[in-house]
Amino acid sequence: MIDTTIFQDKTAVYYTLGCKLNFSETSTIGKVLREAGVRTARKGEKADICVVNTCSVTEVADKKCRQAIHRLVKQHPGAFVVVTGCYAQLKPGVVAEIEGVDIVLGAEQKKDLLLYLGNLQKHESGEAYTSALKDIRSFVPSCSRGDRTRYFLKVQDGCDYFCSYCTIPLARGRSRNGTITSIVEQARLAVADGGKEIVLTGVNIGDFGKSTNETFFDLVKALDCIEGVERYRISSIEPNLLTDEIIEFVSRSHSFMPHFHIPLQSGSDEVLKLMRRRYDTELFASKVRKIKEIMPDAFIGVDVIVGTRGETEEYFEEAYEFIKSLDVTQLHVFSYSERPDTQALKIDHVVTPEEKHRRSQRLLELSDEKTRAFYARHIGQTMPVLLEHSKPGAPIHGFTANYIRVEVPRNDELDNQVVSVLLGDFNEDRTALQGTLLL
Repeated sequence: MIDTTIFQDKTAVYYTLGCKLNFSETSTIGKVLREAGVRTARKGEKADICVVNTCSVTEVADKKCRQAIHRLVKQHPGAFVVVTGCYAQLKPGVVAEIEGVDIVLGAEQKKDLLLYLGNLQKHESGEAYTSALKDIRSFVPSCSRGDRTRYFLKVQDGCDYFCSYCTIPLARGRSRNGTITSIVEQARLAVADGGKEIVLTGVNIGDFGKSTNETFFDLVKALDCIEGVERYRISSIEPNLLTDEIIEFVSRSHSFMPHFHIPLQSGSDEVLKLMRRRYDTELFASKVRKIKEIMPDAFIGVDVIVGTRGETEEYFEEAYEFIKSLDVTQLHVFSYSERPDTQALKIDHVVTPEEKHRRSQRLLELSDEKTRAFYARHIGQTMPVLLEHSKPGAPIHGFTANYIRVEVPRNDELDNQVVSVLLGDFNEDRTALQGTLLL
């Protein structure tokens, strides 16, 4: 039995790096601490506990994690510092040696955070608690809102794919998930809390069901039956797991939005083989065609990695032309970062940092062209927009069903409301369309 009296009137700050799944899990950690009596520190207030949820998808991410820990230790002198997340699982010894860190919790330990806090007395040196990859088996449900309108609902964790460039399976363990019944209950709680939009998140969400003998399509159908949810969005889903039945269901659903995020990673079949991806460019193109045939206005975001080992100039040009030919809306471009213990390190031909930057800029320019063309096609249309909380003094903004960002004159009463908006021209920095409210 944990003595929670030591946590009464204590304060905590939370810092999250990386993916939406991390933000969802940080929200669950915060809920556990609140239930034990810990309140979130106010802005400028010195906290008693600092929790850092880390990412390790690239070398830059590792560096940002270390910088964040140093900054929090400096801002909150004497605070008990807890570090968890992917970087903590992969490099527990390195993290434990950072000055000011008290405990490092791996993927399997973070669910039992309270057990490791003791009496909140600072440690002379950091202590790391992690499990071997084969022992990472727990699925901890989480659903986060933070200060945003949309909720991020964790439906799956871990990955069995072991792509040659990626350490996420080493950090998160094997693919696993909660039951459909439990996840539906989480969604109902989000609705009861005022949630209008729920984003389904995980490491490889299309792989949902391995540990419960269910399927992702089963989950989608069950969630669609919940009353009160205005919108669902499916976060990143592998193209080989995005089935035609899912696409067709989304096209008929009132709740699942015409918005897809599909990782491509490379538009070269040779590079895809080096990456150990489970599809080729033809399969990917067929998924895009299928979506656009039945949902012409669907937003399609695509992940691309540039400068991987083995990506020659010829392969990059091939990839660029393929991506250019796709009817997609936006590219999320990442420069390849070498990760320890990955098979990609055995591949010949290393791309220089300068060349990675050049390739990245070309794809980002292509992305801007595609996004602005997509936005421009919708100018003059009237569409429902879910408006979100925004910074004081700034216009209030929100997104259409197909994820066009819209700005309207500020009106705090419209926060978290779906309203009809006439879409006008681009705003000054061309990141959104200006809208006129039709109340």
